[in-house]
Amino acid sequence: MAHTSALHVQYRQDVLRTIHDQLTISDDTLLNITRTFLREVTDGLSSYGHPMAMIPTFVKGVPDGSETGTFLALDLGGTNLRVCEVTLHGDKSFSLRQQKYKVSETLKTGEATTLFDYLADSVDAFLTDSGSPTSALPPSLAHESHGNVLGNGDSDQLYISLALTFSFPVEQTALDSGKLLTWTKGFAAKNAIGKDVVKLLQDAFDRKHIHVKCVALVNDTVGALLSRAYTSGGCILGAIFGTGTNGAYVEDVANITKLGNEPTVAEGGYMIVNTEWGGFNNTRSALPSTPYDNKLDRESINPRFQAFEKFISGMYIGEITRNIILSLIDSSPKPLLFGGRSTGLLNKQWGLDTAVLSEIEEAWQGIGRFASSKATPADTSDEVELKRVRDVIVQRLGFSDSLESNVSLADADIVRQVCTLVAARAARLSACAVAAVLVQTGRAQLVGSGAPGSGSLRDAGKRISVGVDGSLVEFYPQFEPKLRASLRVLIGPEVESRVDIGMAKDGSGAGAALCALVAQRQEQAKHS
Repeated sequence: MAHTSALHVQYRQDVLRTIHDQLTISDDTLLNITRTFLREVTDGLSSYGHPMAMIPTFVKGVPDGSETGTFLALDLGGTNLRVCEVTLHGDKSFSLRQQKYKVSETLKTGEATTLFDYLADSVDAFLTDSGSPTSALPPSLAHESHGNVLGNGDSDQLYISLALTFSFPVEQTALDSGKLLTWTKGFAAKNAIGKDVVKLLQDAFDRKHIHVKCVALVNDTVGALLSRAYTSGGCILGAIFGTGTNGAYVEDVANITKLGNEPTVAEGGYMIVNTEWGGFNNTRSALPSTPYDNKLDRESINPRFQAFEKFISGMYIGEITRNIILSLIDSSPKPLLFGGRSTGLLNKQWGLDTAVLSEIEEAWQGIGRFASSKATPADTSDEVELKRVRDVIVQRLGFSDSLESNVSLADADIVRQVCTLVAARAARLSACAVAAVLVQTGRAQLVGSGAPGSGSLRDAGKRISVGVDGSLVEFYPQFEPKLRASLRVLIGPEVESRVDIGMAKDGSGAGAALCALVAQRQEQAKHS
């Protein structure tokens, strides 16, 4: 009997070691992934049709925090639409007033003109509530000196500038133009696909004589960059690490060779590029896949697409963890978790939310709302923490009172190790994207590629501002420190120490309004 038990312990250790090895990325692999990332950046900048699309946004300015004015943003991305009024104070601070409006199922599936009329009516209602029902301009915006009002060359009529955050696939052809490729998220409005969504919105404003001009079409990642730029005095990368992942950065226009003879190329300077890096390495030639990743991909709604996102974003890492937990429950000849018992939640695809992983790690570290436990003062430190972890598992993984006894402290330890491994891998891979942008823009060089003298790096010795948003980077325990540790591996401690990673809140609202400011500046520059 003792011999059998010893064999079982050895078997469990072997299986856990295998999982550890599968999910642990070596420094050499990290460097190879980043080199592959840089190659795909070059491919995407030089031609169209790549999974990492490297979309030119035609946004050619970045705020520095000194700007003033009041601007509107309209954010359409799901069940609600949001209208925001953002007032820039010129001291790197802004204030925001907003209102949400419900988008009914009828609007989502009816005629496009009806949907866009509703968007225009919502903006009108927002402005009317501000106190100026006759002109659709609130008193604070009624003077051109406030910096956000455009004059109409054909008359003395004034228009307030608005940016549209439109969270659906579009092919953007100018700062204020983009064709809808397809609807997602339950929308199916008729006669919209293939049409310019900015024109659809502007036509609705004009039909209703609402004095608003849509001057920019904005991706939320671009908005994150602009929002962080305003509050920190500059920014070169806006990155989302949340339910999904994406990044936008400031690129030399000369490097965006696929623009060909576009007029904007002759102007030179810099442009924000939306990388769409969730689609990096869809071939999985560099990304270190495991059986658990393969299962997730095969069962997803988009197999073989969005490969990078499926390794690192909040939508997926809970599912990876669930797949690993199930494999341990189903292990043979003897189960390695929960005595072979599962729950309805664990048996359901997408049943394990990434927020639960975060709670488990918080409990292990003695922080958050699960810091209280049934431990006694005589317990050792590990026992105290494992009892907290066990409490979370019982509460959040669907173990009823009758199954609670199947969750041992050893089980709790295995689950928290798996959570840590999956999240740490996500953080390390996220660092590859950040490092690649720093290398692409000349601010860093990959370790081992012949480090130049400090003077040959762009902005040598200066702070490098990166704006981030998303639940992983904001809330997941130790996500940013682990990302930073991998960044040191990739670009060296000197450059990493100069990277300021700060939250860029509300890229789809405040950031979009800042895009309206940039759009107005670009328009004024054309006529100066």
